[in-house]
Amino acid sequence: MVLVCNMIDSEDKIINIDIDKEMRTAYIDYAMSVIVSRALPDVRDGFKPVHRRVLYAMNDTGNVHSSPHKKSAKTVGEVIAKYHPHGDSSVYFTLVRLAQPWNLRYTMVDGQGNFGSIDGDSPAAMRYTEARLSRIAAEMLRDIDKETVDFQNNFDDTLQEPVVLPTRIPNLLVNGAAGIAVGMATNMPPHNLGESIDGCVAYIDADGEIEISELMKYVKAPDFPTGGLIYGYAGVKEAFETGRGRIVIRSRCEIEQHANHERIIVTEIPYQVVKSDLVASIAQLVNEKKIDGISDIRDESNRQGIRVVIEIKRDANASVVLNKLYKQTALQSSFSVNNIALVNGRPMLLNLKDLIREFVDHRHDVVTRRCIYELRKAKERAHILEGLLIAVDHIDEVIAIIRAAKDPNEAMANLIARFELSEIQARAIVDMRLRALTGLEREKLRNEYEEIARQIAYLEMLLGSKEERMKVVKQELLEVREKYADDRRSEIIYASEEFNPEDFYADDEMIITLSHMGYIKRTPLTEFRTQSRGGVGAKGSDTRSEDFVEYIYSASMHATILLFTAKGKCYWLKVYEIPEGAKNAKGRAIQNLLNIDPDDKVTAFIRIKDLTKDEAFVNSHYLMFATKTGMVKKTLLEAYSRPRTNGVIAINLNEGDEVVSVRLTNGRNQILIANRNGRAVRFDESTVRTVGRNSIGVRGMRLDEDGQDEVIGMIAIKHPEEQTVLVVSEHGYGKRSSIEDYRTTNRGGKGVKTMQVTDKTGHLIDIRAVEEDNDLMIINKSGVAIRISVKDIAVIGRATQGVRLINLDKRGDDIASVCSVISEEEMAEAETPKGEGVTSLSTTDADTTAEDDIIVES
Repeated sequence: MVLVCNMIDSEDKIINIDIDKEMRTAYIDYAMSVIVSRALPDVRDGFKPVHRRVLYAMNDTGNVHSSPHKKSAKTVGEVIAKYHPHGDSSVYFTLVRLAQPWNLRYTMVDGQGNFGSIDGDSPAAMRYTEARLSRIAAEMLRDIDKETVDFQNNFDDTLQEPVVLPTRIPNLLVNGAAGIAVGMATNMPPHNLGESIDGCVAYIDADGEIEISELMKYVKAPDFPTGGLIYGYAGVKEAFETGRGRIVIRSRCEIEQHANHERIIVTEIPYQVVKSDLVASIAQLVNEKKIDGISDIRDESNRQGIRVVIEIKRDANASVVLNKLYKQTALQSSFSVNNIALVNGRPMLLNLKDLIREFVDHRHDVVTRRCIYELRKAKERAHILEGLLIAVDHIDEVIAIIRAAKDPNEAMANLIARFELSEIQARAIVDMRLRALTGLEREKLRNEYEEIARQIAYLEMLLGSKEERMKVVKQELLEVREKYADDRRSEIIYASEEFNPEDFYADDEMIITLSHMGYIKRTPLTEFRTQSRGGVGAKGSDTRSEDFVEYIYSASMHATILLFTAKGKCYWLKVYEIPEGAKNAKGRAIQNLLNIDPDDKVTAFIRIKDLTKDEAFVNSHYLMFATKTGMVKKTLLEAYSRPRTNGVIAINLNEGDEVVSVRLTNGRNQILIANRNGRAVRFDESTVRTVGRNSIGVRGMRLDEDGQDEVIGMIAIKHPEEQTVLVVSEHGYGKRSSIEDYRTTNRGGKGVKTMQVTDKTGHLIDIRAVEEDNDLMIINKSGVAIRISVKDIAVIGRATQGVRLINLDKRGDDIASVCSVISEEEMAEAETPKGEGVTSLSTTDADTTAEDDIIVES
């Protein structure tokens, strides 16, 4: 069905019109009007019509940089009355934006008064502010009176306005543009003027035969007026090559040490970010406890620049807090590049070379048209000078002809007849003043004629050679560069490796502790001293009364820690990202460092020295999981080598099951699993086939059916001849046994006795493989820590109850966690210089590291 409407023409005739066709035509007309006349900039001068009209009106009324400021309302009225019949607010806000140094890299208007602020404040009304063109704006309008660009009628056909400005600066590159049209939009970043002109000059020198990669040596990246750090170069490269890309911008932040805490100082923010909104969003995240570690935030900005101070709590790590701010606030934002501009009236997507080519072609066109204009004017002046020189050479006869004539017209006719002059020359002679008869004036005329003759020859030479015209274009660009170029404001960070936090931390050994309620911290290993077996220990952690240290591990500062939770998820954390605290400090809630579910907790650690770079290692090693119900699973380490912020599923679990232990293996190790009732099973790792991350695994140990039994730990035996099996009970008893005491059986069995469990010893709480040169860190539930040498613990049979490792009778509490670390003697030896080219032993040597202290170095 076709809808038809009736229209009446001037002769009162009814005309049937198809509504569908009329709507299509009208909408297309509207869309093209928005695209061409409102929303998209011209590739040649980088302006939309309203910007062009504002500059032209100000220039036309003499409101230039060398004149006093004039009321903004006068300029707005001039623009509306003559060229832009729209609302005064749209024209005024255009004028305001042209004057805001945080919006434009090179402002075109010099404003006086309140023109808003980077905090999002509105400008004062136009009747209060004053403005004039800036000095660089003169380069946008230079030579506009020399017929260098086309003019068109204004909206009422009473005046002429320029179609484009004869700009000497690549304005679309240096100031960018933004606009939303119908069905398309543009978002172009600003660039440095010096770099942009260098790119144009390189294009001219190569006669257009230059690749984008070569141009990028000159135009390195966008240069935002608010500075900041361009973080990563891939987005910049994509934008230059295709016209579209995503550029990440970071605030410029410095971490300062102030009194007994750190503070983050923000001095530059990303482009188009409102500073007051940024500060408010950070404060809101702190109030909502989505970011922990910030005690105060202040905006100390002034006329000299931006300064936002973020105070960090004493127990917080400023680097970790800053990374969270980058992730959750506008301290890090992105600029989506979409280089769409009008080329010959049509919207086109442009890469870097396209932008430079169109501008250079425009400049060449302007220079050519200017040469044509100047040549015409020069020839007209030369023609007049030729007549004046003829008159000077025959001055007596000329005077006589003029004196004998009745009127000027007769005098002109007689001069034309006598000397074969043109009417223009005859008029110039008749209008000539008597002072031209002096010898000095006659000499000036001859000198001027000779100069005009040279100018004509030069202009004709330019018009006859494109190469010479391009030299003029290049020279004028270099003059603009000399006058207005400035230093780059946005620093380029080409690769994330250049911003590596590891450079700020020594690779020292740390003790990492995690409490039962999920508080984590790192403490230098040197803070713990060795005591004799049976000592009472030293206060190790000032936890809350209902909390206690549950896990303790050693790791170097640059290591990556894989954290596995009871619910079977895997998270990643660098050691230096863990807040440092004294050995009696509580630490930080791990939920503030990782996105762990509130009802989940970390139950296992694996430390890897280099997780992402050594492909051979991650493809030849495995993670072996043990769960509370006796299930085991083996998966290639490579499946866990791609860190993700929200973690990944490490193992699928049956209902009610939990991850108890995770071990790093080489595929040829033997596995020993122990349960709470004091039994252990030993089997070859090869009996467990390799499966994916999302698998459940197979039966590793059969538990007692008393309803209380569960797996308490697992070890991977790497060096049977050097390692012994250490077991510890909850009441402070422990012992070492030879690995050979545990016979190899099939997985899935009940195993053999590994410790005589009695009421005095309590149930088994930990099993691990240790070597003679290890030390043992033991922490009980009240937070007391003791460090003893493994060699002080006797090697006795499997079925014995062991010896007392820590005296708990005075406190009545239980053992919470056990960890084996490098001995103090070995550490001292490792720190002693061995001579050039000799590497001392440390816990980073995979072959000599205790089973639980896996730090692999590629």
